[in-house]
Amino acid sequence: MTRTALITGAAGGIGRAVAARFVADGFRVVGVDVTDPGLPGVTYRRADVTDADDVAAAVRSAAPAGRAVAVLVTCAGVTEGKPLHRTTTEEWDTVLRANLGSVYLCVREVLPAMIAAGSGAVVTVGSVLHRTAAPGLPAYAAAKGAVAALTRQLAVDYGQYGISFVTVAPGWVRTPATESRLDGEEDLERLRQSNPLRLLGAPEQIADAVAYAAGPGAALLTGGELVLDAGASVVSPASLLRNTPRRRMGLPPLHGPGL
Repeated sequence: MTRTALITGAAGGIGRAVAARFVADGFRVVGVDVTDPGLPGVTYRRADVTDADDVAAAVRSAAPAGRAVAVLVTCAGVTEGKPLHRTTTEEWDTVLRANLGSVYLCVREVLPAMIAAGSGAVVTVGSVLHRTAAPGLPAYAAAKGAVAALTRQLAVDYGQYGISFVTVAPGWVRTPATESRLDGEEDLERLRQSNPLRLLGAPEQIADAVAYAAGPGAALLTGGELVLDAGASVVSPASLLRNTPRRRMGLPPLHGPGL
């Protein structure tokens, strides 16, 4: 029997890549979003993932007659933000509902059938910004940190039913939404230079990690977090300096191309 993968945020840059990857892997894919991703092989279900009734209807359509969704991937979310003292209650609630509340609603709906089936995989898309901070995103960071914590908790609570829970935490990924916030190639190059590998992620690379986390090769992986940021979250900013300022700071020289 063909297994079903339910992808939220399927019209976004990462969500589209994840949906396409699961189609390529032979899944029946249901893409949930407020916009049709228009992807071949993806059954589109329009739903607001912050609305409990919409989520319940989407899950029923993805897995009718009590059949289980084999894989749930929660890509839906928003990155809006501003400093905390300028964040209204409504803005805070909107970001928390979109990034955290949607995960709660979606997981709650798929769990009963997964429990009955004795198997399932849930991959939550988090963010490296709950491990390192960026200015002006307090609600987003709080929500993504909570997503990682919730994922760990669910791994403990539902592992006995054969259900795995993993968070994939991207750093900067070159999506249309990301590029719309940047000032052209100069900003892209600055982002590349901010991590040890000098790379920006592609949505397809995140999709590869999601497919791995939900697949048989990750049979022993649950409760963990796959951080995909080219090393940005583990490096001191001083280590990215070239050798001239490193010498001025009393740091040892680095060896490698362009140093």
